[in-house]
Amino acid sequence: MTLLPESVRRVSEITARAQSAGRVPSVALGVVRDRAVLHFAAAGEHPRPDPKTQYRLGSITKTFTATMVMQLRDEGAFALDDLLYRHLPGTPVGGITLRQLLGHVSGLQREPDGPWWERTDGGNVEQLLAGLVPEKLSGRPYRAFHYSNLAYGLLGAVLERVTGETWAALVGKRVLDPLGMKRTTYAPVEPFARGYVVDPAYGTLHEEPRPDAGAMAPAGQLWSTVTDMAKWAAFLADPAPAVLSRETVDEMCAPVALYDLESWTGGHGLGPELYRVGERVHVGHGGSMPGYVATLAVHRRSRLGVIAFANAYGLTGTSIQQVVLDALTAVLDAEPVVTTPWRPSAPPTRETAELCGRWWWMGREFEMRADGDDLVLDLATTPREEPWRFVREGGDRWRGVSGEQLGEVLQVIRAVDGAVESLDIATFVFRREQLPLA
Repeated sequence: MTLLPESVRRVSEITARAQSAGRVPSVALGVVRDRAVLHFAAAGEHPRPDPKTQYRLGSITKTFTATMVMQLRDEGAFALDDLLYRHLPGTPVGGITLRQLLGHVSGLQREPDGPWWERTDGGNVEQLLAGLVPEKLSGRPYRAFHYSNLAYGLLGAVLERVTGETWAALVGKRVLDPLGMKRTTYAPVEPFARGYVVDPAYGTLHEEPRPDAGAMAPAGQLWSTVTDMAKWAAFLADPAPAVLSRETVDEMCAPVALYDLESWTGGHGLGPELYRVGERVHVGHGGSMPGYVATLAVHRRSRLGVIAFANAYGLTGTSIQQVVLDALTAVLDAEPVVTTPWRPSAPPTRETAELCGRWWWMGREFEMRADGDDLVLDLATTPREEPWRFVREGGDRWRGVSGEQLGEVLQVIRAVDGAVESLDIATFVFRREQLPLA
């Protein structure tokens, strides 16, 4: 698939303006879908980027850390509601949960003690933990959203303690290798863009150091490319089961807290950030390290995403996040919606076949169909965006796994002769015939 010429023109214009008006050495921007780069736009000559030029991800790294936390949760290594002290005994901030750390609602202050970790070589986990004091809790958990780099340093420490492996080894083995992200690395690998601070008075470039964040690496260490981040965008939109199930990625992308309580344009899930533009909600994350800014945003329903990098510590007059959201909105507004082709369902089983057909509840007509071993119930005349899907738990008992009936029980009610009489879905009784409401 390629973009329409108007989309290409608009995205290229947004990229060129970001580099020029933003006064940054270079901007690399990719529109991506299904692991492919549909359009790559670049501006600037320091360096002249291509889709395989590395930039530093900064806090986009946190989405990789969160993914590994969710993997280990799914494997039974711990629960998200475990208190921190269970895995880091003796820590003075141990009364907060892993879930609160993931969603930035732990009450932890933003940074660890010591010099600014982004500009210095980081120490190890023991040094990070030794620097913790009770005063690092700046507020009560869940009182309000408060972004914390320290929270992700501690999540990395939990991963290391639970597995006995370093965070760097874990992210390679558990995430990067399974997704084929060969140009996403712990340290920069040529070709990579040098990072700069632009002197506001003279417009000259001052190259920034590229320290190893050490124990704070889980918060912002990784380097990547537009090509590789197309694979990460695809994972967020359509998860690879070898890494995480769709249900778990959906859980990560559900809002934990809003950080914009006035207009509800921004929030945070269990790792990803959430951005609302008009009636659309995107998931992703922003990032910055000295000399670099980056943002990834993905519209999960259309599987379209935009990744952008700049090798300066900020853009004049705008932000890399706004550049990405402008480009993604332009593409979504212009491109036709991809129609999913209809495919025949798997043949019904004996258990599903007798439940298929029309059902009535409160004067409304519903249609039940089989999809292999599953049941799918939807309005007969105006299908929902997400119909109700049920899986069989045994006998005549089914459990909702999607739609408004998620988690609810469907119980088949039978007559004395064994014939299906009605369906009881969370006390709502569906019948084959339309009954008077009175």
